Amino acid sequence: MVFARKDGWQSLRQVCRPGWLTGPIFGKELRVASRRRRQYTLRVFYILALTAFAAVVWLSVAQYGGNAALVQSRMAAAGKRIITATVFFQFCAMQILAIVMLSGAISDEIYHRTLGTLMTTPINSFQIVMGKLLSRLLQLVLLLAISLPILAIVRVFGGVPWGYLLAGLCITLTASVFAGSVSLLFSIKNQLAYGVIIRTMFVLATLYFILPSLLGVVAYYAPLRLSLITGRAPANWPPLIWILISLNPFSSMFAVTGQMLAPGVPMLFFLPLHCGVMLGLSALVLARAVAVVRKVALRQAVGQGPEDRRRKKKDRTLRADDRGPMTEGGPPSSVLGRPPTVRRVVGPPVVWKELRAPFIQGINSRNSYIGLAVAIAALVFTYWASADAKSLDADFTHVVYVMLFLSIGGLINVVFSATRITTEKELQSWSLLLTTPLSDWEILLGKAVSAFRRCLPIWGLLAGHVIVFTLAGYIHPIAILHLLMLVAWLTCFITGAGLYFSARFARTTSAVVASFALVIGLWVIGPTLAGLVGALGGKTDLFAKYVWTHPALQTQLIVGAAAGSQNARMSLGSLDYNTVPVFGPGHGAIGVGTATCALLGVAAGYTLAGFLFFWRARRCLRRRVFG
Repeated sequence: MVFARKDGWQSLRQVCRPGWLTGPIFGKELRVASRRRRQYTLRVFYILALTAFAAVVWLSVAQYGGNAALVQSRMAAAGKRIITATVFFQFCAMQILAIVMLSGAISDEIYHRTLGTLMTTPINSFQIVMGKLLSRLLQLVLLLAISLPILAIVRVFGGVPWGYLLAGLCITLTASVFAGSVSLLFSIKNQLAYGVIIRTMFVLATLYFILPSLLGVVAYYAPLRLSLITGRAPANWPPLIWILISLNPFSSMFAVTGQMLAPGVPMLFFLPLHCGVMLGLSALVLARAVAVVRKVALRQAVGQGPEDRRRKKKDRTLRADDRGPMTEGGPPSSVLGRPPTVRRVVGPPVVWKELRAPFIQGINSRNSYIGLAVAIAALVFTYWASADAKSLDADFTHVVYVMLFLSIGGLINVVFSATRITTEKELQSWSLLLTTPLSDWEILLGKAVSAFRRCLPIWGLLAGHVIVFTLAGYIHPIAILHLLMLVAWLTCFITGAGLYFSARFARTTSAVVASFALVIGLWVIGPTLAGLVGALGGKTDLFAKYVWTHPALQTQLIVGAAAGSQNARMSLGSLDYNTVPVFGPGHGAIGVGTATCALLGVAAGYTLAGFLFFWRARRCLRRRVFG
């Protein structure tokens, strides 16, 4: 009896200890992360970005100097603006970092053949999954903790309740946990990190944007159609749709922000329900990950890896292809002793090899075409909805579409260009590629061309949108030339920078994070610092000059002047590029010639920078060949 009580007490103490949840995996991952410089570099840049945002907002209030009472009365507004910008920055950044940091969490163990060894220890699959997840998410929690002093100091200004900070923190954490869980699940069966990142972002975009949009369209049009048939519309549908939309973390963040800015306005949102649903979905994803990890680990423990299954499938495919054509009234040509058909390399070998791989690992070409067809069908549906709302003749509609295509194309270009060389290093085929007769320039050029070819579907959608609505009379033809210049320098710069980071680093995660850090630094932090320096030094034109180099604001300038039924019918010399919405008051409209020269100058600068990155990638190509 005494021994039974003692065993029960020890079992209870073991359950109460948090170590049973993660096992030794958690401590091992933390020790490895503490030795990596990128963790400390990320924290430094993170706190610098937050400080810059806070300083710019503060100066926007302090510029009303001379009247202390006026400045003091605006402190609450400044606090709201600083905290709101910080909360939304954290909300977006934490999800992206969670996806990237967990994109190789399990695949590293699988393809280094250490997962099967772990299963021979007392560590179970649940502890492996939770240890990987919590150790990576702890790095994100540290980033959130870094911003707490800034938020606490700014809150002294007043106007922001603690409930808003707590709600924003809860929504950010639950959204990051779900994004990281999905990325971890995809990393089990995907060796390439960029495939995990793209698939995770596609799933989250579908859950957060596509499905709510479809629900919104159904909620708007279904009552109208049913009222024509039955004579009355169902009154329960719109509240149900809004409840489902409120479970979206993005709409939830906007809801709590709206409640903070307008406390008296009632809004349909319940924070505990949202956090509970997100954690429940994360638990379901992690449960599936635990089951899959156990199967893969046991298969690897008995000596069968994922490459063995792929090799068997490939051998079956090759045997089917090598049977040769059927002879008339006889067996296949391979049975008659004829050699099997050999697939010849067509064009540059590096490009040929890269394009033979699927767009995303685990998804064949047929599924890629089906996905592209579904995307085109959804795009046509949005066109129909815009036409029904009679908004296709407005310039704002086309600005949104072009911004969307540029954002998706730039995102895919960043991921693919930053993973071209690190993928070869992780697959241990980079040293073999360097021993071929191909020169360094041929290898790099082939990688760059393959990265561009991967982005062609998105650029094709952009080109199709502009050409179709130019022929329809909604966009001026000059927008084709200007957008072509914009896409050309954007592709050159991003591809060159991505190849440099891919050649510089040994891990895909490091290269992708560095590429995203460059993009965010140039086009998010850069304008902020330019505004800060200009405000401190009295050079108000510094921010305007820097904004000229921003692709999003260039897009607004180009499409805003050339889109719309009225602008499309104007002559080339009558077009006015209004710079006030882009650069602020004090800047008037410019002509098409001045705008074209300015865009050419920016394109030349970014193209030169892209070629410099490309040259630096050539210098780093044969360094750290084995990682």
